[in-house]
Amino acid sequence: MVVALLYLILGGAYLLVMPLAVYFYLKARWYVCSSYERVFMYSLVFLFFPGMLVLAPFLNFRPYRREIEA
Repeated sequence: MVVALLYLILGGAYLLVMPLAVYFYLKARWYVCSSYERVFMYSLVFLFFPGMLVLAPFLNFRPYRREIEA
């Protein structure tokens, strides 16, 4: 029973918690990061890709519409 609980906790962290943290990290740092940090970001996306696929349909990080004054 302990092993099943451990698998459930680790699976939830791998599929839900860490990809959500990676999404918000990418949103915060995407336009201001250095090239080394961008390589780190790409490696995080590669590492947590299954969880990012699970969360992708529910997240929307498109930029807000600009208001242009005329």
